[in-house]
Amino acid sequence: MGKGCVTAIKYFLFLFNLIFFLLGAVIMGFGLWLLLDNQSFIVVLNDSIAVKAACYILIGVGTFAMLLGFLGCLGAIYEIRCLLGLYFTCLLLILIAEIVAGALIYFQKGVLNEEMSKIVSKVLDNYPGNNSTTEQAWDFIQRNMECCGWNGQSDWNGNMVIINSSQLLFPCSCRNSSLATGNVSESGFCEAQTPDWPVYDTGCAVSVESWLLTNIGVVLGICIAIAFIELLGMILAICLCKNIHREDYTKVPKY
Repeated sequence: MGKGCVTAIKYFLFLFNLIFFLLGAVIMGFGLWLLLDNQSFIVVLNDSIAVKAACYILIGVGTFAMLLGFLGCLGAIYEIRCLLGLYFTCLLLILIAEIVAGALIYFQKGVLNEEMSKIVSKVLDNYPGNNSTTEQAWDFIQRNMECCGWNGQSDWNGNMVIINSSQLLFPCSCRNSSLATGNVSESGFCEAQTPDWPVYDTGCAVSVESWLLTNIGVVLGICIAIAFIELLGMILAICLCKNIHREDYTKVPKY
């Protein structure tokens, strides 16, 4: 392979890993935000062990991606074969882990749905109707996905405001406009005229699954693009590694 081609691979791999490093920083920052922000919808979900574990996983993945990007940049720009080999091995392990994680999510859909049902039930039981940030997020989901509760409107039966009220109340964001007329609030609680709430019959679990099926092409496209980028990084690392016949450690800055 010509020297010019090797140089092009080297700097392309450096740029690739610089982007990888920045994406890792974004993922880590997102995980920290979910874990520490007290004003977001996630604060209600933080009582769930699974959600906390997901936050820590995001932080770990982001940190690992930053470290991997740094190793890739250093190995590429200074042409260090051992770092390039370590970089290739880490990318291979990440790719395998992603495939395993995807398989687990696919085959453990029932367990995930049960965990989400528990989390959402706690959110709905503690929904006070004062238009807080947390409530706005859940109202947005129900209103735009035209659903009520996670499995159905019965998920709201444990809400303390509805139980303790002398009126027939129902969540306004569940209101089905085809069953009720008039201008009412889009959040908080509304008064029902009969014990049969004028709300959507569909639970949000069905709506979310339907949305995923509708956008499965986009989801798969993103997954394939990520896998392709990782494979490209592995190929570039191998090509550069094979064309480095002797490391020159004098290029590496001494600290």
